[in-house]
Amino acid sequence: MNTIEKQKKKPIYKNLTVQILIAMLLGILLGMFIHNNYNETTAKDFSTYIKILSTIFIRLVQMIIAPLVFTTLVVGIAKLGDLKSVGRIGGRALAWFFTASFISLLIGLFWVNVLKPGVGLNLNTQIDLSIATDVAKDSQNFSAQNFIEHIIPKSIVEAMATNEILQIVIFSIFFGLAAASIGDYAKPVVNALDKTSHIILKMVNYVMAFAPIGVFGAIAAVFAVKDFGELIKTYTYFFGSFLVGISTLWVLLLLVGYLLLQKRVLKLIKHITSPLIIAFGTTSSEAVFPKLTEELEKFGVKDKVVSFMLPLGYSFNLDGSMMYMTFASIFIAQVYNIQLDTPTQLTMLLVLMLTSKGIAGVPRASLVVVAATCGMFKIPIEGIALILPIDHFCDMFRSATNVLGNALATSVIGKWEK
Repeated sequence: MNTIEKQKKKPIYKNLTVQILIAMLLGILLGMFIHNNYNETTAKDFSTYIKILSTIFIRLVQMIIAPLVFTTLVVGIAKLGDLKSVGRIGGRALAWFFTASFISLLIGLFWVNVLKPGVGLNLNTQIDLSIATDVAKDSQNFSAQNFIEHIIPKSIVEAMATNEILQIVIFSIFFGLAAASIGDYAKPVVNALDKTSHIILKMVNYVMAFAPIGVFGAIAAVFAVKDFGELIKTYTYFFGSFLVGISTLWVLLLLVGYLLLQKRVLKLIKHITSPLIIAFGTTSSEAVFPKLTEELEKFGVKDKVVSFMLPLGYSFNLDGSMMYMTFASIFIAQVYNIQLDTPTQLTMLLVLMLTSKGIAGVPRASLVVVAATCGMFKIPIEGIALILPIDHFCDMFRSATNVLGNALATSVIGKWEK
């Protein structure tokens, strides 16, 4: 029996994508049942306990991210062989990342000004000031000094322990370049790391088997405590406007992907469907990092390119988050009837271009950057509370968009590197 016949006989319920979609549906149904049939305290308790399933899955993924980034990136750079090759790929990567970020920010800026979702809006329900206060405190610590300190590791052990991807990337680049410069003497170490990376990628398969359960727990936890009907009623125009912006970004990304990859972009989408759905369900693009690495290599991108591009992309190429930052910042200004002229808004865009880089490991990163930006432009920081009730659902789309953007960037750079 050939491979194609085996795939045809494989039951559809064993497909990971199908399992995740079923888990999402069951999670929505269970969460809504709990929300509609039990009191608020019981629903909150249920949400806390069921969310443990999601926490377990994400922690399993986080468990393998640091060793995976280190081993694959060191091996990739050592195989590239010289500083010239690293500089070439790095230069192309950063050019792509900054261009994509600028366009994403511009899309958010354009649609929030055209649709004006915050003008005349009175949001006086379901506002959680406590979380907004925490975000505001985090934003006050957001300075140029902290930004630099966040990028440069003082200890690779600490960076790995806290899953600071960008810091691990910095150390791995130095380590890989040093190994490449030594040559044959470093081959035993590089070979050992190469074998280690394959073992970790095998672990990815075991961890991903838990993905449907993790997605089920995440979705059920949200719908148990959120009155989805009331949220949509209150935030219909805001959420609809956000979806217009994120859809525009998807169309543009896929169009660029088609122009550069031709019909292979369809094959790429097929490969990354599971990572997209997992990121959507768990609101965590980090949760699919190992799986995305594996799928991009199956798609045909060289492992040395994948191992170099993805870790950088997770820090510098968060297209969905970029689009949301300008959208949310101007939305808050509109609610408070604060008029920002075009030069001021473009200045805000440039500020976000710089301040948003390298903070992927910061909790509630998008909200922290939005809060810091609001404070800089004299917009009330407590306005963050206005978007918190619907932020989780926006984050679903942001996370999936981040995955799509990084998959396309890695595939295109991989093509250019042949």
